[in-house]
Amino acid sequence: MRDAPTGTHDAPRLLPVFGWLTAALFFGYAWVLRVAPSVMVEELMRDFAVGAGVLGNLSAAYFYGYAGMQIPVGVLLDRFGPRRLITISTLLCAGGCVLFAIGDTLATVTAGRFLIGASAAFSLVGAMAVAGQWFSVDRFAMLSGLAMAMGMAGGVLGQAPLRIAVEASDWRTTMLLLAGGGVALSVAAWATVRDKWRGSGGIANALSGLGVVARRPQTWLIALAGLGTSSPLLGFAGLWGVPFLETAYGLPRTLAATLTSMLFVGWGVGAPFFGWLSDRIGRRRPPMLAGLVFETAALVTLVYVPGLPTPALGSLCFLIGFFGSSQIVCFALVKENQSAELSGTGIGFVNMMVTGAGALFQPLVGLLLDLAWSGETSQGARIYDTAAYQLAFASLVACCVAGFLFLLAVRETFCRPAEAHHTPGTSR
Repeated sequence: MRDAPTGTHDAPRLLPVFGWLTAALFFGYAWVLRVAPSVMVEELMRDFAVGAGVLGNLSAAYFYGYAGMQIPVGVLLDRFGPRRLITISTLLCAGGCVLFAIGDTLATVTAGRFLIGASAAFSLVGAMAVAGQWFSVDRFAMLSGLAMAMGMAGGVLGQAPLRIAVEASDWRTTMLLLAGGGVALSVAAWATVRDKWRGSGGIANALSGLGVVARRPQTWLIALAGLGTSSPLLGFAGLWGVPFLETAYGLPRTLAATLTSMLFVGWGVGAPFFGWLSDRIGRRRPPMLAGLVFETAALVTLVYVPGLPTPALGSLCFLIGFFGSSQIVCFALVKENQSAELSGTGIGFVNMMVTGAGALFQPLVGLLLDLAWSGETSQGARIYDTAAYQLAFASLVACCVAGFLFLLAVRETFCRPAEAHHTPGTSR
């Protein structure tokens, strides 16, 4: 149930824009932290004397926290509004960076990684909550796409530029510097984000709304389709893409990170485009179906076609990201399948499944690499050959195909909110 307005309807005209921008910047910051281990693989393996499977679980601790918090995040945003929650969560994110940086044991850095992920869970859904409260319905998919683009910009910064920072100092100092960004965002959130409305009722009312969302088959189909699009982003670019390109093509780490970051560039360019295209044509399914087909084709080419020139590697990474960004349509789809009061809960549910790809595929790829490991090491770190990576990445391809099949069963909403689906006399 929605409460009366919070008294911020007369906020300065540009304040909602700055509030949305702050939330979107939080998502960009979250992405820097999300992919940071991909440029610290050798250092982390050496300092903690672990293999790919353990490192995959360490990196995936972010996703355990992030995905696990998505449903509570949606419920909390529907109940309390974005201002206080974004302010607190950015500060907690900075605290997780500090814990990760000072940790001397694997358990401590894993706890820091988990805290980063759990607090970063408020970033994208928070930006969507601000957009949903302050902007018109026909701008939601585009603003969601722009927020996603901000996240991908963070993904780019978390590749080659972050690697340069690690080489200039070390991974611990770099993480402490990143903690300062979280503090700055917390101050900005309190200054710019406003709640246009907040929900009412206690925990029983919130859980009742969650039950409504979870009982709808369309919610699950949309979420699983979204999961299919995100496996290359989180499983490949999020951790294992850089060492794969180093191994398969003998590239230096900074160049491999630069090429991998093109996936984030493609996602950042594509997300606003697919959001705009979907709004423009008044359809949700066709852009995403096409995106899954071409994303899968580009991933298969990158992983299994040998001897590709460096420009082709960068182009394929870009195309995987560009077509994978059609995932942004999922959030509009699930929003249009819920009442306005449950939109945050629905978005959180889908985002839980989408980001669950990281929690699933980063350790899964690592486990498959360990199973295919030939026994070779270098300076205490395990070395995996190209065939091992190709075997492990088959799991990402299978997920893309499954996502396409789930999307075929999703009902088209024609960009109309849930209330309009049941209006007498409307066409479908």
